[in-house]
Amino acid sequence: MTLSERISYIRGLADGLELDDSKKEVKVLNAIIELLDDMALAVESTEELYDELAEQVDAIDEDLTSLEDDFYDDCDCCDCCDDDCDDCDCCDCYDDEEAYYEVTCGKCEEQICVSEDVLLEGEITCPNCGELLEFDFSGLCDDDCDCGCCCDED
Repeated sequence: MTLSERISYIRGLADGLELDDSKKEVKVLNAIIELLDDMALAVESTEELYDELAEQVDAIDEDLTSLEDDFYDDCDCCDCCDDDCDDCDCCDCYDDEEAYYEVTCGKCEEQICVSEDVLLEGEITCPNCGELLEFDFSGLCDDDCDCGCCCDED
């Protein structure tokens, strides 16, 4: 039973008592019933507006999700460069054309994806804090190494 229906029921009960409208107590009772009726209408109006607003928020949420899917190509399974992302085909930093590596900045502790070419250049500026990160590969290969990436070729 809605609030308006309950107020109508109470109004019917009061009318059924056949009270004398000239008495002060009856005037107060009738004023209370009218106040309850007005309050019930206001609450029902608020509920309708709330339901409409909830539908609009749901529609906005769906639209936002669609836009996020279109503009942010990230997957939900990982943050870019997480350790469990190696097998994930959806992350930009793990494409098959070029190898990328995770580097942790010593100053801000942020992980950065860098390409093999950047590593071979020997340094990069951290995009988060501006710290110069240097990469030294000397001494990693043995004397017979001919990789051409970290050793001086004779």
